[in-house]
Amino acid sequence: MRSLSFAALIAALALSPLPVMAHDITAKPDAKVPPAFDIVGAKATTDGRLATFIMEVTGKAGSQKPKKVGKLQGSKVDAYVWPTKLDPAVVGFDKGSGILALAITAHPDFDDTPLFDENGDGDPANDGADWHSHWVVLVKDDACAGGLKVRDVSPGQDVLPETAPGLPIALDSPGMSPLIKGAAVRITVPVQAAENVNFDAVAAKLQVHEQGKAPLLCVTGTYKVASGNLSLPGVIMRKTK
Repeated sequence: MRSLSFAALIAALALSPLPVMAHDITAKPDAKVPPAFDIVGAKATTDGRLATFIMEVTGKAGSQKPKKVGKLQGSKVDAYVWPTKLDPAVVGFDKGSGILALAITAHPDFDDTPLFDENGDGDPANDGADWHSHWVVLVKDDACAGGLKVRDVSPGQDVLPETAPGLPIALDSPGMSPLIKGAAVRITVPVQAAENVNFDAVAAKLQVHEQGKAPLLCVTGTYKVASGNLSLPGVIMRKTK
């Protein structure tokens, strides 16, 4: 597994809006990366109302998940993530509060989508191990091994989307189901003003704080970054018929 220099990562994400120079992102296969997370391509399109994000890997997408530890504290999260230059306010978070990223995650020790029953068994509180979608706001925190965390918040005080699950982090559970088939991960979400916005694609590792304290959810490393340096070279393009 390979980790990016998170000092470089954070610096890249803090840049002002990037010029429109590229569309899709391509990467060379890397035998050192687990095939389920070995990103070789990413793209994103919008029709002005809905945006579709796609990531391709060398292996079977979604085939690797974290091992269960039996409790929330210290539990692991695997994620396919598209960091973007979208302002967090476009999906209901505080304006300018961090890096807005769309994530497809799996974590067998907890469920953070209480409004939705992803596995269709009639219980909406046991679906964390299944791949599901989130909007998250990432911010710098040197207390995290990866240098980034999902922003800690106070529900009822900080601005959060209506479908936020009520956790003390800037996380939304919009209920949009990812389509994971073969080597591809695909998700379509409602979001406006996405055309010509830059993005990247990352296969990431996160972990819940072992004592349940802040920072509650840290980025601990990456499996792979599509651009290699998180320069956000991808551009969300207007979908053509």
